[in-house]
Amino acid sequence: MNKIVKNTLILTLITVIAGVLLGAVYEVTKTPIAQSQETAKKEAWQAVFSDVKLDDFKAEDVDQKAADKAVKDMGVNATIDEVCTAGDAGYVITTTDKDGFGGNIQITVGIKKDGTINGVSILSISEKATEPSFYNQYVNKQADKFVVSKDGGDGEQIDALSGATITSRAVTGAVNAALGYYQNAFK
Repeated sequence: MNKIVKNTLILTLITVIAGVLLGAVYEVTKTPIAQSQETAKKEAWQAVFSDVKLDDFKAEDVDQKAADKAVKDMGVNATIDEVCTAGDAGYVITTTDKDGFGGNIQITVGIKKDGTINGVSILSISEKATEPSFYNQYVNKQADKFVVSKDGGDGEQIDALSGATITSRAVTGAVNAALGYYQNAFK
């Protein structure tokens, strides 16, 4: 019985020490991680609207009703994460598609006021769709919806990456979510 109590106390002590250390590491890294994420977000804004000064981007509240309708209308498994205006040029919409091959894919899409895609910037992806030759297929196109060409269907055709059809569909879904939000909230 004495041995059980001793082992329990040792395990409890180890658990408490590990918890305190994890809490300390979290506190030390919390601010630098938040600053890094904020910098990446602003770089993505500039990537999709390079002619707009950083001070001219203004964050807006996400209209959840418009976001839900956009996701439903486009038939995607995505979320609208963030929206901002890009001066007088248009809108920046950050979306996350949850159907990527290796997990969530988060992108930022710049959409001009007339509905033309101005740029696409990948924020988070664990796959190979980061090649400009792929995501630039969306740029300077004005469409109601995009589709991966090998899937067929109505919409502007996008060529899938070789060996990465699921990823291509997920990126297209994220772009469509942003486009749908634009259509429901700003058009």
